[in-house]
Amino acid sequence: MKIDFSKLNYKFIKKPLLVGGKSMEYYGLRKAGDDIDFIAYKEDVEALIQKYPRFVKDLWGDFGLKVYGLEIWKTIDYLYYEDYIESAIEEDNYFVISLKDLLYQKAMVMHKPKYLNDLKLVVKKIQEIEGEKYKLITNENQEIVNSLPELKYLEKVGPKE
Repeated sequence: MKIDFSKLNYKFIKKPLLVGGKSMEYYGLRKAGDDIDFIAYKEDVEALIQKYPRFVKDLWGDFGLKVYGLEIWKTIDYLYYEDYIESAIEEDNYFVISLKDLLYQKAMVMHKPKYLNDLKLVVKKIQEIEGEKYKLITNENQEIVNSLPELKYLEKVGPKE
């Protein structure tokens, strides 16, 4: 997914972090709306606000701006860029929020039906990924079981073979 920042006429100090609808689209969960949401490094947001002071937004303390179809935030849910970036996925000129962090963001606003639906989509995607891990882990565990001459479980719960 290519995102063009050229209209901003600004060079980011650190690549911004894609969140919101476009991150949902990135993971193949749903189509995004028209705007593109980012959390950016604090100094980048402050510089952009200086450059575009008539496009500032403040949503319950989350501070940012909307210009050229881009919403660029210093925080979302009072969490900064640094709170999300470690587990993000790097693309050419931006990062993408991790599924686990996206899950958190959607959970924080799930009182709105749109975001509750998004939350369900993210959970389903994570369950699909975890289901693949389950197969790998059970195969790995089966190798251990096969190597034991005698095995007695204290407890075994899971799908029937």
